[in-house]
Amino acid sequence: MIEDKTPQRTSISQLGEFGLIDHLTKHFDIKQPSTLKSIGDDAAVLNFGDKRVVVSTDLLIEGVHFDLAYMPLKHLGYKAVVSNVSDICAMNAKPTQITVSIAVSNRFPLEALEELFEGITTASKVYNVDVIGGDTTSSQKGMIISITAIGEAREEDLVYRSGAKENDLLVVTGDLGSAYMGLQVLEREKQVFQVNPNNQPDLDNYTYLIERQLKPEARKDIRELLEKLEVKPTAMIDISDGLSSEILHLCKQSNVGCHLYEEKIPLDPQLINVCEEFDIDSTTVAINGGEDYELLFTIALEDFDKIKANPNLTVIGHMCNASEGQNLITRASEKIPLKARGWDALTE
Repeated sequence: MIEDKTPQRTSISQLGEFGLIDHLTKHFDIKQPSTLKSIGDDAAVLNFGDKRVVVSTDLLIEGVHFDLAYMPLKHLGYKAVVSNVSDICAMNAKPTQITVSIAVSNRFPLEALEELFEGITTASKVYNVDVIGGDTTSSQKGMIISITAIGEAREEDLVYRSGAKENDLLVVTGDLGSAYMGLQVLEREKQVFQVNPNNQPDLDNYTYLIERQLKPEARKDIRELLEKLEVKPTAMIDISDGLSSEILHLCKQSNVGCHLYEEKIPLDPQLINVCEEFDIDSTTVAINGGEDYELLFTIALEDFDKIKANPNLTVIGHMCNASEGQNLITRASEKIPLKARGWDALTE
């Protein structure tokens, strides 16, 4: 007898809203002492004592922020959490809780949502955050995900976008541009598949770039690293919309200018190779590409010796008087004004 390998497909309507919530959230456990009450009441209850509470919300919409043609639902759930946790990290705070709200059309069976929540569950364990509530509803436009992240910090540890000063050093974590090029590779392979569905993509040369796009990581390690180095950033932001856009945010909020040095921007070797293959300038990709979820921050000049030998951190420029503007200093020593050419959902 031939075994039926057709994937199980359970209609969400069989469970109802509350049955669905119970089913999808049964694997979440509580890890944070500040979580007094999580899922199951009209509201979550948190106790932060004498600490400050940091809250951030992001909305992800199918066809705008993600494409399920190449984004596995498990990875999407993971990435949705990461993008919000990254905002908390950018405040130099510790992420502690999230809420998860989803809207889905009837084309998604229960098994699809299980896969999505498997990614959310994995991310909640990796980042040690409690899932404390949310909402579910129907959608006429595919899938919509909204996650709110909550974090805690002492008042004296918080870092805002507005604290950068003249002569501060501009520092970035990790490398830049890889997530954007991962997206370009996936988009290319999608187009090839649409022309020839029998074509099997060979992605071995793009593994790092694709991972940076499909399964990025938030830099939760940087807060503790800087604390051990006895360095407190003067301003900080995460790189979700592109380096140039984030630098301009820091400069505007802090009322300073900036000199960004092209030769200092950290690039992964795989990025450089693939940019050559696509005939795209790697600096342009690094400056304008988004979704790296690295941290961009400024430190006082006297703290340079504390960070200069750390492989996680790269000094890429310095802040100056606002009258000098925000400029890229090229390898040829040419000064080019920075423009916000990063990703903008409202113009796509």
